[in-house]
Amino acid sequence: MTQQPNRRQILTLLASAPLLALPACSSMGGWTMTDAVRELLSLSSQRAIATLVQPGGFYDDQIARIDLPTQLGNSGNILSRLLTSSLAKDRLTREVNSAAERGAERAAPIIADAIRTISITDAVAILRGGPTAATQFLQNAMGRSLISSIFPSISDALDIARNPVVSELLRASSGVNISALADDVSTKANDAIFRAIGREETNIRANPRATNDPLLIGALVLGQ
Repeated sequence: MTQQPNRRQILTLLASAPLLALPACSSMGGWTMTDAVRELLSLSSQRAIATLVQPGGFYDDQIARIDLPTQLGNSGNILSRLLTSSLAKDRLTREVNSAAERGAERAAPIIADAIRTISITDAVAILRGGPTAATQFLQNAMGRSLISSIFPSISDALDIARNPVVSELLRASSGVNISALADDVSTKANDAIFRAIGREETNIRANPRATNDPLLIGALVLGQ
């Protein structure tokens, strides 16, 4: 089994990795608008993932925090009421958000590969689009591929971290087991990751000069 990089390695990689090194072309001083979209997505995703893989990266983030499945607690029995008590619910919520951090670690290189290889047919429209136009384009292009890629990491994290009593409560109260919970968390983590990338894209678009990146400044300020 291939060993996944740990959180410290992910953060070191993100901090030290240069932005996309792309071949020179014939516009914007050797760069194209397509290169600018890739650069915008690269920087936005690096910043988003670096935040999400921190301890509490999902749980403490208003736009990324993952809630428990709505099926939990619907049976109305005593186990259900116990599971949905504030103490038990907070404990389980923290566990699923911690598991999502592992999914974000796995997502980092997958998103980077997608950015490098994605086909961008109308870069100008993306750059002149809304505050999260590039992120929305990336999410649509990737479809569910990220969910299937991060599911094993999230499933493993829940399996390792789970409390046997909580696991039994899950099954007894609503029929939700670890696998079903991991699937729910993976889907929500996918959406949260792209929301976080979109937030970073919005911030970059609002003040591209703060990036000190000539390509982004040229595309988002001078190129409008």
